[in-house]
Amino acid sequence: MTAEELTRLKAELNELESDGRSQIAARIKTAREWGDLKENGEYHAAKEAQAHLETRILRLREQVRAAVVVEQAASGSVDVRHGSTVTVTDLGTTKGQTFKIVSPNEAQPKEGLISATSPVAQALIGHRKGDEIELAIPAGKRRLRIDSIA
Repeated sequence: MTAEELTRLKAELNELESDGRSQIAARIKTAREWGDLKENGEYHAAKEAQAHLETRILRLREQVRAAVVVEQAASGSVDVRHGSTVTVTDLGTTKGQTFKIVSPNEAQPKEGLISATSPVAQALIGHRKGDEIELAIPAGKRRLRIDSIA
């Protein structure tokens, strides 16, 4: 992941461990004051929210612990790297597409942000403008030409 993404994950983790936990604790305390816990829907909802919060915290801690910071592609890079925005033409359909190669946590394929671990990104990484690559897909093979790298 990029240094910026690691910073965002650490900030979210800090927020959840401090304010998030405090807010859940307050919800649980308020719900306990309402009486019988067996039939107290608000209490059970707060406890469930607490479980989700703790799960998110554990996942974020693991992501931060396992993070490998990669250097983003510099503007004007000659080959495709993590952080590159790549415009390709599908040689089978002649349709153009633009992708930005990001870490798996940032990937949003519908918005053109593809994971660096995805098959398309793996096929593109290391190639240069004008290169044609062949990519195996479930329906057969797909040939792409790299038109630009930003």
